[in-house]
Amino acid sequence: MENKDILNFIFELGQLRRIKHEGWRLIKVDHPESVADHSLRAAQIGFILARLENYVNPYEVCSMVVFHDIGECRIGDIHKIGNRYLTVHEEQVVKDQTHSLDELGSLFLELWKQVEYKSTQAGVIAKDADLLEQAFTAKEYLEIGYTYAQDWITNIGNALKTESAKRLLAELHLSNSNNWWQGLKKL
Repeated sequence: MENKDILNFIFELGQLRRIKHEGWRLIKVDHPESVADHSLRAAQIGFILARLENYVNPYEVCSMVVFHDIGECRIGDIHKIGNRYLTVHEEQVVKDQTHSLDELGSLFLELWKQVEYKSTQAGVIAKDADLLEQAFTAKEYLEIGYTYAQDWITNIGNALKTESAKRLLAELHLSNSNNWWQGLKKL
């Protein structure tokens, strides 16, 4: 592995800041968050979920979530309707992205596979974190008038696997995204 390969990979990861979560455009969100924005909060949720699930290594889960969308650097974010008509070989994309990184690339690919295939406890927690972040975003959009964002919350509720994620989603229904700052303003 050469330093130029690492540099190129890091530059490629920067694409995630430019790629928008396209599914939100279906409900007329003009400026949805980037994939990088999503990945950051999803990784943070992943760490929290891992702790709530008493998983021994929350850092592993967090790392999985950080790298779970790297294929989108090359293929973009394809929403569920687009997926009905396209066949994307995202695993091949990730293999191509990481092949010149030797063991580091193998590690990234393995992290990606665990989330994609939910093949380990950490992968299941990481996938729930990915989904839960979308539910939080949907809640924020719902509160500002995008009523169809409720579809995301409902569908995510059907897909979650961990008890901690299910409990957080149940509480999300009863919450308001502005509650966190209430009472913090200085008079």
